[in-house]
Amino acid sequence: MANRETTLQSPSRRTLLKISSLALGGLVIGFSLPFAGRSFAEQILNEGPEDQPMSNATALDAFISIDRDGQVTFTVPKIEMGQGAQSGLAVMVAEELEIELDQITLKEAPPNEQIYNDKLLNFQATGGSTSIRSNWEPLRQAGAAARLLLIQAAAQRWQVGADTLRAEKGRVLGGTNGQSFGYGELVEDASKLPVPEDIPLKPAEQFRLIGKPTRRLDTPAKVNGTARFTIDLVVPGMKYASARACPVLGGTVRNVDERAARAVPGVIEIIRLENAVAVIGEHTWAAFAGVRALGIEWDLGDNAGIDSAQMERDIKDALDKTGAIANEQGDIDKALKDAAKTFEAEYQMPFLAHAALEPMTCVAQVRSDAVELWVGTQVPVRAQTAAAEASGRPAEQVIVNNQLIGGAFGRRLEVDFISQAVAIAAKVDYPIKLTWTREEDTTHDMYRPHYIDRFSAALDAEGRLQGWRHTIAGASVLARFAPAAVPENGLDGDAVEVAMHPIYAMPNLRVNYVPVPPKALHQSWWRGVGPLRSTYMLESFIDEVARSVEQDPVEYRMALLGSHPRAQAVLRLAAEKSGWGESLEAGHGRGVAVQEVFGSFLATVVELQVTEDKGIKLKRLVVAIDCGQVMNPVSVKSQIEGGTLFGLSAALFNEITVSQGRVEQTNFHDYRQLRISDAPPVETYIVESREAPGGVGEAGTAMIAPALVNALATASGTRIRRLPLARAGYYVI
Repeated sequence: MANRETTLQSPSRRTLLKISSLALGGLVIGFSLPFAGRSFAEQILNEGPEDQPMSNATALDAFISIDRDGQVTFTVPKIEMGQGAQSGLAVMVAEELEIELDQITLKEAPPNEQIYNDKLLNFQATGGSTSIRSNWEPLRQAGAAARLLLIQAAAQRWQVGADTLRAEKGRVLGGTNGQSFGYGELVEDASKLPVPEDIPLKPAEQFRLIGKPTRRLDTPAKVNGTARFTIDLVVPGMKYASARACPVLGGTVRNVDERAARAVPGVIEIIRLENAVAVIGEHTWAAFAGVRALGIEWDLGDNAGIDSAQMERDIKDALDKTGAIANEQGDIDKALKDAAKTFEAEYQMPFLAHAALEPMTCVAQVRSDAVELWVGTQVPVRAQTAAAEASGRPAEQVIVNNQLIGGAFGRRLEVDFISQAVAIAAKVDYPIKLTWTREEDTTHDMYRPHYIDRFSAALDAEGRLQGWRHTIAGASVLARFAPAAVPENGLDGDAVEVAMHPIYAMPNLRVNYVPVPPKALHQSWWRGVGPLRSTYMLESFIDEVARSVEQDPVEYRMALLGSHPRAQAVLRLAAEKSGWGESLEAGHGRGVAVQEVFGSFLATVVELQVTEDKGIKLKRLVVAIDCGQVMNPVSVKSQIEGGTLFGLSAALFNEITVSQGRVEQTNFHDYRQLRISDAPPVETYIVESREAPGGVGEAGTAMIAPALVNALATASGTRIRRLPLARAGYYVI
């Protein structure tokens, strides 16, 4: 892996996030590979920091550089946080550039939305399962363009037609008398050539790397322990910090008794902020012990009287409002009035914390000439902007060194901990590494909102679905994260994704969204984002509808999926591989869910056993996925397994509750995760496809909860409509 210690700065940079359009599932603005900006890429390389001269490199574009020694450096527009995205993106480049994976070095992209925008998310970010699908054509074009330029340079030297030459393993072959040139020998000439307007890409039948099992580039360092996450970093002169913020959102520091904290060995300094107190120590444990020893008197503010029951009442009351109409077709009111049978249900999903293995941590230094960050962030430009605001400096003076991320799940789309680190660093003359305790991380998270969905379905005399009315109530994440992206009617496209355009055919439909202003908690995206939210509700409801008319849930879904053959195919495959329809012992059950999420089609079947005292034994998880063109089947299976088990933890155990304005859960003892002994085998079946790639990293997470509760209903005869199952007394055996 490349050195991650230095981030090059672009000559121009947006300091404020600008949103031009909203697409369901997230924030999205256009992205185009800047071939016309090749000179700009050259400028980035030539104007690097003085301590890291780049004079030996020649840029072919802003993503790929090849130096005169033939070393290929790929500036990766996505951060690595365990999902294997960087390796998948490198495969695209290596495939079209005709090099092996061991010939490529990765470097983190600097904050620059002009070049590194994600065309699906609408800003420079890693998230929403967009890494592969947003770069599928641009990065392949980048690799192909570089290859064409190198071949053209060789053709000019040999005075032959470029069509007589070929590239292979970092060399151009086909010269007279078996001559060949290494890429490093050609880069100077290649950089002077115009980028071709027509850049043909390889047909799938010629792929050497794409679709084949390949090694992940980050695995060796993670296995041998040389990989460095932010929490591992040591910057010269650095001290260690931790902080304790007001337990109630909006509260401030009133008074601090520092005496016990200053008596802790290794404590250097105590820093007061408006809503928090930080302790700086010679090592992490001095900082942690110092924070615990602080005597802080808080002004708790207006949220101190809020509890979970009040927050739930607010959401329930909102269900009776019209809100914004996300989609309407036919006349659902008439359909419900004329229906031979109707079916109604409400479903709830609780607040969730991200609980990443690596707690929030950031190294920050405020110098006279610059503010420098070493931090794992999903949003480099937002991190840069936050640091600029916290330090009172222009964004151009903020250097962001992006790091490997030890778990994010959406949490590192936020920059609150970065702002806090910079605020602390601004008060001392040395770099500090801020690390939150697990308790601080759990009680000051940005939480997945609590949602309640209400359905009313109209059925004809044969039990066929004629339509449904669907009302969604809960906080709008988008309204806080990017308010300019929310229309006047308050419609949050993320909150209604999947629900707005269900894959099931029905003549009548109305989907309403009622935003509920959040209280006591900051709320944000959680792994699976909109599809996670809506898929649980839809797939639970369609299952109940099928069973209410005594029809098989798979066959009932299949009949409604006529316009989605890829969905039918994965549903059929999952049913076949799971033995759907085969008899089971008493107390055993299977449940199914199918959806299109993140551009991929998935079906999940859960088989479980339930005991009379509500013990659940998970027997099998079967997932069929059509994610279009696969980069690496091993990575796809790994991501489906990891995402599915991650989602199981939430569905079985996880819930954040509030009492007197404070989050009640503090650590993994009361915010439990699935243990190895609890985890069932996950069987993943990949449908071979030449469609454009879909997302995978969050897809398994989105699908598991409805399949789980549908299986439980089959096994026990009891339908659970509110997660987690532990709330209803269920436990894992």
